[in-house]
Amino acid sequence: MTTMTKTTFNRDVLKLDPGKTVGELTEILRDVVHKRFKKRGAVVGVSGGIDSSTTLALCVRAFGPERVLAVMMPEKESSPKSLVLGRELVDRFGCESVVEDITGALVGLGCYQRRDEAIKRVFPEYDPSYKAKITLPTNVLEQDTLNVFSLTIISPEGEEKKKRLGPKEYLQIVAATNFKQRTRTTTLYYHAEARNYAVIGTPNKNEHDQGFFVKWGDGGYDFTPIGHLFKTQVYQLAAYLGVPERIQRATPTTDTYTAEVTQEEFFFQLPFEIMDLIWYAWEHGVDAAEAAAALDLTAEQVARIYRDFDSKKRGTDFLRTPPLNVGRLDIAY
Repeated sequence: MTTMTKTTFNRDVLKLDPGKTVGELTEILRDVVHKRFKKRGAVVGVSGGIDSSTTLALCVRAFGPERVLAVMMPEKESSPKSLVLGRELVDRFGCESVVEDITGALVGLGCYQRRDEAIKRVFPEYDPSYKAKITLPTNVLEQDTLNVFSLTIISPEGEEKKKRLGPKEYLQIVAATNFKQRTRTTTLYYHAEARNYAVIGTPNKNEHDQGFFVKWGDGGYDFTPIGHLFKTQVYQLAAYLGVPERIQRATPTTDTYTAEVTQEEFFFQLPFEIMDLIWYAWEHGVDAAEAAAALDLTAEQVARIYRDFDSKKRGTDFLRTPPLNVGRLDIAY
């Protein structure tokens, strides 16, 4: 846990001055992309979600629409809403866009086949006519929970079955599914290199610090302007920048599994409005009782969430570790 200078904690600690923040971020984007990277513009992977939409809007502010490329990368299991929202976003900001269907690449890599093989070991009746998702427990406020994933399958008739995933099946499902994010990043770098642009990442602080990203997938980029912002702060910038209302109102989902699963169900386990404030309190060394009083929770509930944050951050350190060189390790050989 990172201990920082103690601060007075209240529900407004994450409020931004959106105009000032946008001005600062656009200047930083120009400086990093033009001066440091020597690139002409920006490529952004657009999913129709709030993070990629806000990032695209910031890039248009920084470089102008003529120097920003939005890349939409659906595959056969993507929600049709993602492409619809992505096109609405591009129309709003007037930048160039391209649609790259990555289904063929994923078939070639064995993404679907490898994932389904693992699912069938848990539910032998599963076939491609079923939908499936994996989730974490969402009762972290009520009791300590192990971060153990469960697999849910939904038959064509709507019947749901759920079982806790064993390590082997969980790891295979995730490894196969991660082909999706890594293929998208490969596609982004093709377009960036073809134009001498930089790839601008879209993960926010929640995703980066808690490990809700794929290493060398959506965690692979040249620079991210929102990596220090909580999800609720991203929404503040989205409203200021004029991101379409439908995107601002949409429930954040993973758009990775065939059955729709929210980011809260899949990983975060709490609504962002609560989680962001408690994460801020935890990171700034606010006593659990003080945070609880400000949020109408009990000290026990907040302490429980603090423990969950600590567990997630420690458990995902590997994802945030850059490539290591033996010569830079503090180890004697």
